[in-house]
Amino acid sequence: MRLGLLDHPTRFLFCTGKGGVGKTSLSTATALTLADSGKRVLLVSTDPASNLDEMLGVPLRNRPVPVPGVSGLSVLNIDPDTAADSYRTRVLAQLAATAPEVERDTVREQVSGACTTEIAAFDEFASLLAQEGIPGQGKSGYDHVVFDTAPTGHTLRLLSLPKAWTGFLAGNNSGASCLGPHSGLKMQETRFRAALGALSDPALTTVVLVTTPDSRAMQEAGRASLELSALGLAHQRLVINGVFHPTATGDAVAEALAALGRDAILHVPDALAALPADQVPLRPFDMVGLPALRALLSGAAATTPRDGTARTEALPAEPLSRLVDELSAKCRGLIMVMGKGGVGKTTIAAALAVGLVQRGHSVHLTTTDPAAHVADALQGSLPGLIVGRIDPKAETQAYMDKIMSTQGRDLDEQGKALLLEDLQSPCSEEVAVFHAFSRTVGEARSAFVVLDTAPTGHSLLLMDATGAYHRQVVRQYRGAVGISHITTPLMRLQDPTYTHVVIVTLPETTPVTQASELQDDLRRAKIEPYAWVINKSLAASGTTDPLLRSRLDGERRQVSRIARGLAKRTFVVPWLPKPPVGVEALGTLAAAKGLK
Repeated sequence: MRLGLLDHPTRFLFCTGKGGVGKTSLSTATALTLADSGKRVLLVSTDPASNLDEMLGVPLRNRPVPVPGVSGLSVLNIDPDTAADSYRTRVLAQLAATAPEVERDTVREQVSGACTTEIAAFDEFASLLAQEGIPGQGKSGYDHVVFDTAPTGHTLRLLSLPKAWTGFLAGNNSGASCLGPHSGLKMQETRFRAALGALSDPALTTVVLVTTPDSRAMQEAGRASLELSALGLAHQRLVINGVFHPTATGDAVAEALAALGRDAILHVPDALAALPADQVPLRPFDMVGLPALRALLSGAAATTPRDGTARTEALPAEPLSRLVDELSAKCRGLIMVMGKGGVGKTTIAAALAVGLVQRGHSVHLTTTDPAAHVADALQGSLPGLIVGRIDPKAETQAYMDKIMSTQGRDLDEQGKALLLEDLQSPCSEEVAVFHAFSRTVGEARSAFVVLDTAPTGHSLLLMDATGAYHRQVVRQYRGAVGISHITTPLMRLQDPTYTHVVIVTLPETTPVTQASELQDDLRRAKIEPYAWVINKSLAASGTTDPLLRSRLDGERRQVSRIARGLAKRTFVVPWLPKPPVGVEALGTLAAAKGLK
């Protein structure tokens, strides 16, 4: 098969959508197809939790790395930390050689904040869009640049930044922000304008909205389509990935899975109905290695080795209800549900919250994911359950109002105008979201707070901000009387009696690998995960469909990986013919009997 978008591809292709819909597989297969046709292609990941290295078998760098076995294809990962270090060096280099050390210290402080990390990654992204190639390396010379983006909410944030920063810098030659002194930024304003122009040009840019035949994924893609159109990115296409067609009759599981897909496609949101669309069938193999990735769009059989005799080791996995029982016994605390996009974090978080309320507790269920809607999972109310959301726009406005009413209270009109101008920089959103997160963490001192986090990469960036704030507080109050009584958000996250991290994964190669990497990152921050939840397991479904049975072989291998010591506690949620949506279904899930 061949995607319609490959008939006349634009130079820039953005693959975006809800976590877990196959953006990375689809963007990589697209880049491979273009390179195999003789084009020079750069595959770029803007996801801090990218797994392109595992899929392609090459290390990811902040510069293009040729992919062995694919002539003309290079891969690049915009790593936020590396980009931030490089950006700070470039900002300091703009200062005059005669600049006093106090001025250099001031600029270092301006670009040391957590939001500088996001802006630095955006600067590299803007450079690519402005057709300047990789920063410091001149023109790129690529025929196509394919972007494998982070899940929807954070991609919308990234794609809105060219417009936001262009507006902020217009006519602003004074002051400073997390980008450094404004007087030295006019050359970058030109770059941001070029990036905005490239995004809005249908001859240059195509947004590929990737979804699965799932109603919630479709709804999120529909919302993204409208928001992207409002930003000026109206040249869009739809790809429905993982469309399942039963290969045998009489299998109840296979028929239920196919029926769910048909219903979702039949009721596609209005925003997507008019878009040119492609469908990609569900494949029986994991998307790891060049043969599998090429086979995704070609329809040929993948030649990746599969061991159909893989045996499942004994796994001390219990039902989700047992996890709720354990947490309930603690009477209060912060429960952070984390994992790769698309693994079902929102469903698990909502089920835990409902289960705790059923056991007599008051619970605040909230989310840090800009694209998450925990209310969609609940579809109702429950006495004792408060549902919230850390809304970036609302938090930013509240933060600005607070600063203006305190720091701006005694300023004259000119001073207030300068302060408001500084607060209107896009980085204020990152600061505001961190403050809201910190308040949410503090609520768990006296009640249960269940936090449905953003997908892995952006949750880790929030953890970085938490760590940066902790180090700032320690430096500021070092040696001060009473410092032992100060408790930072990071200290609460590190306290195993206060915070319980639940990592959610699917029994598939990439989600398990990323769950393991997330666990390693958390442990480096001295945060110990409490438990893993394996979601949507086919192992107990009893399916006889040949395609699903082939995928079950892969599940067995991943279960074995987990059983060999990845998780201290493991809980399993089976694949269900009807998605657990609504308070009643979530309550049943939290009280379900374990798998045999």
